[in-house]
Amino acid sequence: MTVERVLVAEPRGFCAGVEMAIKALTWMTRIFDGPVYCYHEIVHNEWVVRAFEGVGVVFVDHIDQVPEGAPLMLSAHGSAPEVVSGATARAAVVIDAVCPLVTKVHHEVKRMARDGYDIIYVGHEGHDEAVGTVAEAPSAIQLVEPESGLGDYQPNDPAKVALLAQTTLGVHEWMAVMDDARLRFPQLQMSRKSDLCYATTNRQDAVKQLAAECDLVLVVGSHNSSNTQALVRVARDHGMAAHRIDSADDIEASWLDGVAVVGLTAGASAPDHLVQEVIDRLSPTEGFELWSTIEEQEYFPLPPQLRSFVTTLQQLIEAGVTARDPGRDGWLQRDRDWTATEALEVVSA
Repeated sequence: MTVERVLVAEPRGFCAGVEMAIKALTWMTRIFDGPVYCYHEIVHNEWVVRAFEGVGVVFVDHIDQVPEGAPLMLSAHGSAPEVVSGATARAAVVIDAVCPLVTKVHHEVKRMARDGYDIIYVGHEGHDEAVGTVAEAPSAIQLVEPESGLGDYQPNDPAKVALLAQTTLGVHEWMAVMDDARLRFPQLQMSRKSDLCYATTNRQDAVKQLAAECDLVLVVGSHNSSNTQALVRVARDHGMAAHRIDSADDIEASWLDGVAVVGLTAGASAPDHLVQEVIDRLSPTEGFELWSTIEEQEYFPLPPQLRSFVTTLQQLIEAGVTARDPGRDGWLQRDRDWTATEALEVVSA
């Protein structure tokens, strides 16, 4: 059956943390002679990873795979303390592209562990973010899968229990565990500000609204993207057929049988050109429209050490050509307006 309309969720795709990480790695490929190394995938998207591999970035899962003296970036998902120290000892330059929201959770883990709390961490076993967070205080923290809940969890002291979460969880996943924990441990301690990523929550809210208007929801994103998988679960929990796809090539014709209106969104690490290709593949007879729920204006600056390199590079270039315009913004001042999509165009050129 021919698709009549496509409703495209807004916001969708890149969040501020992904924007920062992609731009940071793009700068790394321009400042340093290759290869540039990256610990874990810079973000969980196959297309983005392949694009950086195309310009010589080498992604590794162990620090000892990085040659001594090589430039190294740590991924947006956050790294264990021993990874950070090992990277510093081995690499000539280490740029940590961890999302500030993940850093906030790491700080909470260390603070709560220092204060003697048993910490329940709601997250997905093996996910890069969860691995790095648990490693901050492994003797004080217990990972709990959101699907499994607290089960028979028993703390050392029921009056000294804290609860934290992986930033990419679905709100409904988090709430179920939180409600149970509050019931079982009345003195439960939590972060003053929600651990859940604003972008994850916003995208899930948009999907909830889309689900009421569509016959099918398609979510663009990679299989190892937790927030992408959460979007699929949210749509299904609201009674809608939903599928995750890496690209338009993954769409199966049988999914479109009897479907007039398709809802379309993308995980926080999925490039927007993949969304456009899905629209082209569906070729809706009545076109597409943006389904806007909230406007995002968050911005995360480049990592501090990278900002220093960029500033130094600009000063050297200006000195070399004896051309400096004090009234004109430099590269860092223009970073807010330079998008990750534009950065990937540089990488893919």
